[in-house]
Amino acid sequence: MSQSEQSCFHCGLPVPTGSHFSVNIFDQEQPMCCPGCQAVAQAIVDNGLQAFYEHRTERNALSRSLIPDELAKLELYDKPQLQKSFVHEQGGTIKQASLILEGIVCAACVWLSERHVMQLPGVLEFQVNYSTHRAQVKWDDSQIKLSQILKAISDIGYIAHPLDPNRQEQVFKKERAAAIRRLAIAGFGAMQVMMLAVALYAGEAHGMDDHIKLFIRWVSLLITTPVLLFAARPFFTAAWRDLRLRSLGMDVPVALAIGAAYLASLWATVMQHGEVYFDSVTMFTFFLLVGRFLEMTARQRAGRAAEELVKLLPVMATRLENGQATLVTVADLVVGDRVLVKPGESIPADGTVTDGSSSVDESLLTGESFPVRKSPGEQVVAGSVNNESPLQITVKHVGQDTTLAAIQRLLERAQTEKPQLARLADRVAGYFVFAILIIAVLVGGYWTQVDPGNAFWVVIAVLVVTCPCALSLATPTALTAATGQLTKEGMLTTRGHALETLARANHFIFDKTGTLTEGKLKLANVITFAEFDEQYCLNLAAALEQQSEHPIAKVLQQSANKDQTFAPQQIQNQPGMGMQAVINDQRYAIGSSAFISAQLGAAFEDIVQDDYQVVLADSARVIAAFRFEDRLRTDASSAIQKLLQVGMKVSLLSGDRQTEVNRIAAQLGIVHAVGGLTPAGKLQELQEIQQQGDVVAMVGDGINDAPVLSQAQVSIAMGEGTQIAQASADMILLSNDLRHLAHSVETARRMRRIIKQNLLWALMYNAVALPLAAMGWVAPWMAAIGMSSSSLIVVLNAIRLTRAPHNRDHAVAQKMKVLTSEVVN
Repeated sequence: MSQSEQSCFHCGLPVPTGSHFSVNIFDQEQPMCCPGCQAVAQAIVDNGLQAFYEHRTERNALSRSLIPDELAKLELYDKPQLQKSFVHEQGGTIKQASLILEGIVCAACVWLSERHVMQLPGVLEFQVNYSTHRAQVKWDDSQIKLSQILKAISDIGYIAHPLDPNRQEQVFKKERAAAIRRLAIAGFGAMQVMMLAVALYAGEAHGMDDHIKLFIRWVSLLITTPVLLFAARPFFTAAWRDLRLRSLGMDVPVALAIGAAYLASLWATVMQHGEVYFDSVTMFTFFLLVGRFLEMTARQRAGRAAEELVKLLPVMATRLENGQATLVTVADLVVGDRVLVKPGESIPADGTVTDGSSSVDESLLTGESFPVRKSPGEQVVAGSVNNESPLQITVKHVGQDTTLAAIQRLLERAQTEKPQLARLADRVAGYFVFAILIIAVLVGGYWTQVDPGNAFWVVIAVLVVTCPCALSLATPTALTAATGQLTKEGMLTTRGHALETLARANHFIFDKTGTLTEGKLKLANVITFAEFDEQYCLNLAAALEQQSEHPIAKVLQQSANKDQTFAPQQIQNQPGMGMQAVINDQRYAIGSSAFISAQLGAAFEDIVQDDYQVVLADSARVIAAFRFEDRLRTDASSAIQKLLQVGMKVSLLSGDRQTEVNRIAAQLGIVHAVGGLTPAGKLQELQEIQQQGDVVAMVGDGINDAPVLSQAQVSIAMGEGTQIAQASADMILLSNDLRHLAHSVETARRMRRIIKQNLLWALMYNAVALPLAAMGWVAPWMAAIGMSSSSLIVVLNAIRLTRAPHNRDHAVAQKMKVLTSEVVN
């Protein structure tokens, strides 16, 4: 072949006359069309990744990796100001970002990009999602810069850029437009070919000239070819990819059926002998595309919660500097800035209200449709909407450190992870496809002996009607729908297995402080036992607790006199027990009665009354004791009753005194309540409950409950403040409304029932459709309708989970009634 007729080995474009670019691949000089493709191919070979060319199913786009302007733009992503909007710092020099990869055309592209980037020094993790083209990258910024990672991706022919919701939306619109174009081509072709097929069928019955019959066949072939090459292309691409990777996906039997029918019809037309199936090719291509288009639309609707969260953050903010208001981008905000948020505007960053009072709508974050009143000193979160009056806010967290960004990361992780049922369905689908192919061969062999004229279309019908699309869609559609609905209602699912496990849970265990109670303790009384006065003891206690995040520690810190401070040294923390430190050469300890008794080596129950929770002592004596009061959450009692109504056992485990725990348990109707527990004691109690065969859901405030949250089969953390950013729980109650727990259990159980219904439907459908097709009672176009309808039924059944609960309006009405009475009073 002359040089002008050659095509580029990398991108497939023609090689210009006189071009001399080439790369040695597989011990042979392969032609390249430009220096860009040459550089990309050489980079692939130099990194030992030439196996990419064996596995790819499509040619890559023309490389633009050597364009200087593009490379200069990559360096902009290293600027700290720009990184604030999309890079999350995980401590030290470790950073993480979400990227979009353009140019991904098949699974081999994912294989190549992952291995190429993981070879770079300093890259800790790099994973690409083939379906969404999203990539998660984690790197050590002291060893490699983000621009170098993006440049390395560019070197192998792909374009990477930070995740941009607007750009992502454009990608989705482009994919949707492509699907509509395929659907239009297939629909037009199906209509035209079916009209010609009717003429052929009528001609067979009433007589038709052979020349006319042959002409109609050639016209049908002409119309069907673009349907096959363009509209049906995704089926062949996916099937070829699966076969290359030595797996059997749901597109394999579909591609075999369409391809075989087309080739047989082509042979019959050219040879002027045999039957043609052009009508079947176009019809079941059209019906398959209709089914998949509806599935795509339904899945996008089910997973819309994550996209809605992405769009909450505004682009611009009003920054106050020296009394002047300046309009800046949200990315330009830094911690400590003061911003003005007018009524109707979204809050641009997490912060504290410094001036003004207004109600704030946090419904898209917490699921609570009722606005929350915010006054000076109270916290607000990015993405919530100011309703009434202007607010001045001091920025505390920006960019990837905000609550909204943390929620996005957790939700994305939950929807990426596959629960056990989904993994099982995927494995079963692979074996099922293999079984279909074996059955098709056996059916074909039988019909060849019995009725050779009908053997071919019977095999085609078997391949199409039994495609396991519904089986593979049964779990992920229900999981996505349930996760999205619960997110809207204030229950964020952060692990893929959480809902599946919650559906099996039969025992809820609660922490007390900050979970069943408001966690807003107040100091009720102080008694002293030495020459020190009350305020001096409070100042000592606050100094000892200054590094603690416990609610009691915060109350002591707020009660201290700011004019008299101490500098503690050699601080020692015993979680759940107390603190020790040296102040002015004297060792002090603060904590529970048991902790102080152990420090002093003597008991003093007769000195400190039982209702005093915290004791302060020096190395020889008790100095003071503090009593705190906390109120039950207003929704705690009804939440416990709802859990009991849905068949849950409920227990209370707390580090507080047994008398206080008993009082709370009696008010809530909890039978099993244990107090005075250390974190290790809570863990032991939980393990004993699990040993009895119970599946435990643990609800805690995420501060001192880490061990039991980790041990429980499913853990639920309260969504207060910045705890979300550090949460390792399986679910987070963003709304802080305990009544949502019972509804979450019901939703999880509904999800499990729907998954079982979907799986049962998929299996029953195949159990009925397969024998009918094997007996020759199902035509290929009927098989296509049946398979598409089966998949659509599964998706629509899952969409039922997105319906809001019936008692939602009643709950809001009750809140309105309470607020109205408070305003009147």
